[in-house]
Amino acid sequence: MNYPSNRPAWFVLTRHWLSLVGAAMLATAVISWLFVLPHQIRGHVDNPYVGIVIFLILPLVFFTGLALIPIGIYLSARRIRMGMAPSTFDRKIALQRLAWFFGITTFINVLFGTQVTYRAVKHMETPQFCGATCHTMNPELVAYENSPHSRVECVECHVAPGAAGWLSSKTAGIRQLVETVLNTSPKPIPTAIASNRLVPARETCENCHWPQKFAGVKLRVINKYADDESSTRTQTVLLMMVGGNKISGIHGAHFGPGVRIRFAAVDAARQTIPWVEYRNTTTGDIQNFVSSDSTPDSIKALPTHEMECVDCHNRPTHAFELPPRAMDKALARGDIAITLPYIKKEGVELLKADYRTRKEAADKLPANLASFYQQHYPDLYAERAQDINQAGKAVLAIYNRNVFPELRVTWGTYPDNLGHEDFPGCFRCHDGSHTTPAGRTIAQDCNTCHEPLAMDEATPEILKTLGIAERISKVQKQ
Repeated sequence: MNYPSNRPAWFVLTRHWLSLVGAAMLATAVISWLFVLPHQIRGHVDNPYVGIVIFLILPLVFFTGLALIPIGIYLSARRIRMGMAPSTFDRKIALQRLAWFFGITTFINVLFGTQVTYRAVKHMETPQFCGATCHTMNPELVAYENSPHSRVECVECHVAPGAAGWLSSKTAGIRQLVETVLNTSPKPIPTAIASNRLVPARETCENCHWPQKFAGVKLRVINKYADDESSTRTQTVLLMMVGGNKISGIHGAHFGPGVRIRFAAVDAARQTIPWVEYRNTTTGDIQNFVSSDSTPDSIKALPTHEMECVDCHNRPTHAFELPPRAMDKALARGDIAITLPYIKKEGVELLKADYRTRKEAADKLPANLASFYQQHYPDLYAERAQDINQAGKAVLAIYNRNVFPELRVTWGTYPDNLGHEDFPGCFRCHDGSHTTPAGRTIAQDCNTCHEPLAMDEATPEILKTLGIAERISKVQKQ
């Protein structure tokens, strides 16, 4: 069969719906790329999951469309050869088909690109996607939502910039996806430090908290409540010698100009540190400190690490509390009425009780607190049932933020190395037992890191002098 020579090449393309669908998919992929590629060229990769769209979904749409076009052309040509379709070229009809095709395709692409592709990428930046949809890490998500970094996207800290960071996150993501589907995820979830998947702080933390920033000193007021009937409050006031850059203090001693600290850890979580090397390239000072219960030979086989921010700030976001400290914070914030008798003592005891599931805790914890006041303070319960019920809800909220029995996460599962009251923290190195061959020890002087202005005082004079005592004590008037 002879075909008219005046028929343009796109004539056969418009004669079969399959080739039109292929062309539409091709256009959709290209236009969608224009929407999502800017996410990849801004330097730091804000969202590694955008790679799923750019490098997996869109190429699949693109090449599928590319394959459908010649298939549609072949089927259209075959129909013409078999006499099932006219071979004559009607320019008006062909142009109308092409106009309708481009009009509908453009509309769908604009809708798809602006509402679906872009919104999908934005959704994959949210903590809800990372912690609930993709990885289902409930303990970490709950702790994140209660942290100082609850407005920082997960990927800002968990994914290093560049192609290597993206590839590493995707490799880990595939493994985590398989573990989630097969329900083989480790319980409790290991920390990034323990699992050796920690992104260097200089590539994440230091995007906001750079070492050269002057920090100086900070005032810290710590409220504690006793286990007596009135939950007596005492306050400790510390002047924290934070330092920074060339300023002496905590940060200056560990990360000042020329200072490099390496250490060896016995465990993956870096809680037992038998060897520390201090090196100052500015002064040329090099010191090796070994704990009293270790020998140089026992240390040789241990992995070494260069100290960075997260070795102390290891729970900057996914922070878990212990019962006494969590109750102290809730009382200081006014979440729980301080005037309820024995509220601190009863709250801590109820939090420490063994509940097999979170549902069991929800059923028993508030009810047991209410029962305590019904039995021992019936008149008070009759007058302040609402305050007691609110206290029960607040105590249960503390439990729900910190304990997940089904995932084997309980009090103290995740140590916090910042400080030294609840966990060894600073005393992993500053314990007085790490010495050099010459007899020099790592300092354990309290005043090196903080200057105590008041210790466990009911009404610290320093707060009155600063004019902030009344503001801090407003909660006590409840």
